[in-house]
Amino acid sequence: MTDKADKAPHSQIPLLIIAGPTASGKSASAVELAHRMNGEVISADSMQVYRGMDIGSAKVTPEEMQGVPHHLIDCVDPWETWNVVRFQEEARKTVHAVAKSGKLPIVCGGTGFYIQALLYDVDFTQMEENTPLRERLAAIADAQGPEVVHQMLKERDPASAAAIHPNNIKRVIRALEFIEESGQSIAAHNTEQREKTSAYRSVFLVLTMDRKKLYDRIDRRVDRMMEAGLLAEVARLRDAGIPRDSTAMQGIGYKQIYGYLEGDYDLAEAVRLTKRDSRRFAKRQLTWFRREKDVIWVDLDQFDSTKALWDHMQAIAEERLTLPGTCPGSIF
Repeated sequence: MTDKADKAPHSQIPLLIIAGPTASGKSASAVELAHRMNGEVISADSMQVYRGMDIGSAKVTPEEMQGVPHHLIDCVDPWETWNVVRFQEEARKTVHAVAKSGKLPIVCGGTGFYIQALLYDVDFTQMEENTPLRERLAAIADAQGPEVVHQMLKERDPASAAAIHPNNIKRVIRALEFIEESGQSIAAHNTEQREKTSAYRSVFLVLTMDRKKLYDRIDRRVDRMMEAGLLAEVARLRDAGIPRDSTAMQGIGYKQIYGYLEGDYDLAEAVRLTKRDSRRFAKRQLTWFRREKDVIWVDLDQFDSTKALWDHMQAIAEERLTLPGTCPGSIF
């Protein structure tokens, strides 16, 4: 392999993406296909990057990895900054490194924006942070409520305001920052980026299933998280000084349990909110992936066994990636 991956353009590097909503079985599928196709997994999950946040992020365990190397997991501490720009940079380097070693890079996750940023080489050069503006808008939201800042966005960028919930104050502020810095709507910018073609020789598989079945799986997963010690995990992070408004604590499960620990409601309500918000998140994930180009939907309900499912996914991947074989060094 020498330096082929370093010298090859993105378009020469094969990339398998396995995405889907929370609790759809992405991780198990990625591990299986990594075994079958000589791959390594690159996580595209905005919460699994944090050390010590294992249960609530449904982080793949060493046992579940089954010896398959996984990247971009446990990269930063919860008080550190992690965002899509940093993900894109690290993921791009990792894809090249995995390909250079003769392995197939397999991106696995449910954070659609992260996947989009990597797959289409989204240009973030216009998206520098305007810290004074951010601080001013955050102060307005704190003093007058998030609806006031959302109304500011609605007046300047109605399309973005319609797509962002008023309570998602971080995204609202980011959209205002973007239009202030670039003069362009962030919604228009995202639309432009989605019109790009893939920067890699890629196949983009998205898992789906009957909505009720998915929601039942989500509810059961939350119950298992509680049994596994999610409450203790969040309490430990809180006791370590991780603030409630930190990016890490906005993850579903962490945010709701933190509210319980702060006395906002009882534990049963925290669990109910976690289940509700997880279901809503899954719905948003599916909506995001429906907007993406070149997605191949894989309906889990159409298969009577996981083997049949994985056979199907492998066949699509090998056909679309035109892989000459699955032995080391064969991907270029």
